[in-house]
Amino acid sequence: MSGFVEKPEPIQVPGLVHLHTGKVRELYRNEAGELVMVASDRMSAYDWVLPTEIPDKGRVLTQLSLWWFDQLADLVPNHVISTDLPGGAPADWAGRTLVCKSLQMIPVECVARGYLTGSGLAEYKESRTVCGIGLPEGLVDGSELPAPIFTPAAKAAVGEHDENVSYEEVARQVGAETAAQLRQTTLAVYGRARDIARERGLILADTKFEFGFAADELVLADEVLTPDSSRFWPADQWEPGRAQPSFDKQYVRDWLTSAASGWDRAGEQPPPPLPADVVDATRAKYIEAFERLTGTPWA
Repeated sequence: MSGFVEKPEPIQVPGLVHLHTGKVRELYRNEAGELVMVASDRMSAYDWVLPTEIPDKGRVLTQLSLWWFDQLADLVPNHVISTDLPGGAPADWAGRTLVCKSLQMIPVECVARGYLTGSGLAEYKESRTVCGIGLPEGLVDGSELPAPIFTPAAKAAVGEHDENVSYEEVARQVGAETAAQLRQTTLAVYGRARDIARERGLILADTKFEFGFAADELVLADEVLTPDSSRFWPADQWEPGRAQPSFDKQYVRDWLTSAASGWDRAGEQPPPPLPADVVDATRAKYIEAFERLTGTPWA
């Protein structure tokens, strides 16, 4: 069992039609047929959307995505049309709202891994492969891979877990030409972002992208290279063979699985509210990631 602990009622705005409530984002369509994407402060972990929000998280995700879209513009176009607030929208939407092209979305999570951890590590321990790609013996949690790999996943509904799939399965679903384009673009974007992060003292261990088509053009969509969609590790603390310090929701995961939370991850009950110190520490990590990557103080 998983999903929303408390599913929010979407805000109704004149001229916008609400389309979807995601883990983090609300999706609307405006009268011009464009998508309006609003990033909330919701936090998800272990396939649950938690009852406690992280202040400023939606703005951090949106502003960091915009910065990355600029860094990647010569590699792949993105879906952003403007950051203008729709008329009648609440003031709280400022800084967390994107007006975007409506794309024909590709139902694949495009994951790039340069380091072994997470679900990739779990699969490697069983079979010495990740998504069917054979890897050398002797790798451990946090090991750098011989070269970055494309390890796609099938997109799941809210409350369900994305499932890793082979490249051949992606080709079967979307066609060989599109699959090749997804792999090439994912690895090119990962390579650019890895190098930028490295200059700033961060390791980009892995990340996931979503793409869609505008006519015949492949377009980068959703969020990109944020602490929600990526693992960033401080390079000066990297030590293979253990879990790495990370600029993401690790504080939340650690508290939920600790005795302090009293929550049984394998049980039927939803997670409890987060304590203030976990909220503050998580917010600080998201803001630190933004500041270290962009070189800009968080306003």
